[in-house]
Amino acid sequence: MAGTTVDEDNIVYKTLQTTISQAGVNCSLEQVLRVGAGKEKLMAIRDILAENGIEMHYSLAQEIYKSFVAELAVAYDVYPLKPQPGAAALFAELRNKKIAVVLNTGYNATTANFILQKLGWQTGGVIDGLITASDVANSRPKPDMILLAMQQFGITDAAEVAKVGDSAIDILEGKNAGCGLTVGITTGAHTFKQLLEPDPDYIIHSLSDLLPLL
Repeated sequence: MAGTTVDEDNIVYKTLQTTISQAGVNCSLEQVLRVGAGKEKLMAIRDILAENGIEMHYSLAQEIYKSFVAELAVAYDVYPLKPQPGAAALFAELRNKKIAVVLNTGYNATTANFILQKLGWQTGGVIDGLITASDVANSRPKPDMILLAMQQFGITDAAEVAKVGDSAIDILEGKNAGCGLTVGITTGAHTFKQLLEPDPDYIIHSLSDLLPLL
């Protein structure tokens, strides 16, 4: 969602960086983007703490996560979220071609659905489905969210699925699911160079670049 189909100016990662710093852990936005982009957010916090030498401190991670969720709700309530350029046209064209549009995200269901409501993206209307980190046992880079989406739409062959994301872990998720196409997009958290690391099939710079690949 954030960075790929939703333009929120990295508010999620800026909020995460602020919340972690307020807990007394020195971290930069660059580190948060590099380590945490695309991950389920509690996992992201634990990984950032670990990189800062704070190992297995689960209670601290839980406290930071609780504060982060509250702070993000406030930020998203006041910040003018908007679709990434070309998102609406892409969704409409994909659905016109009988290609299901399913968003998956490292957000929990409450946050993800709030974003959909604010954008006016109804499931069964603008998009076909939503899978969140709180819907599955294992988050990215495990393929659980993609496999659940496949199950919901009766898809048995992952080669019929294209995974698009703005972080390296998105690409790894797609590869672990066996997706027929993995595509990085440079509109969000990771740079072109960072997106190259998991070896996606393509890297694009705009959602409008996706249709020719399909």
